[in-house]
Amino acid sequence: MSTLDWVAEAMKKTVPWVATAGVEFTEIAADRVVCSLPDVEGQRNHVGGPHAAVVFGLAETASGAVGLASFAAEMGRATPLVVRSEIRYKKLALGPLTAEAVLTRPAAQVVAELDAGTRPEFTVECTIRNAEGVTTAEMTVVWTLRPNRT
Repeated sequence: MSTLDWVAEAMKKTVPWVATAGVEFTEIAADRVVCSLPDVEGQRNHVGGPHAAVVFGLAETASGAVGLASFAAEMGRATPLVVRSEIRYKKLALGPLTAEAVLTRPAAQVVAELDAGTRPEFTVECTIRNAEGVTTAEMTVVWTLRPNRT
């Protein structure tokens, strides 16, 4: 068990869609999270794969978990918010999916910017794969840590 296992429970409690959709967290590290989503018939699109909103939601959830794991110590003074995201669909996704999210720069750099009084941004790169490990989509999510008002 990872010392960051609390991240999965926190995500399920604070983001109701995570539990509703059935997202499971299989790996959690401060700079990398892997989560999965089962194939649910009611979440499929017109060609039999997971709806684009489901694919996007899985990757965004993984990216948010990276942010929580990386910046948990800062949550008392800053709120993580998505600034922008871009998804690139590569291949028709069918069946269960996994999303791997990776922080692209050291968390210490982001915290140093927050300490300096700026509103830092950080990027999380996500790879969505099918059950065979084939990449079906890639997503870039840019987050910010908005300083809390005192």
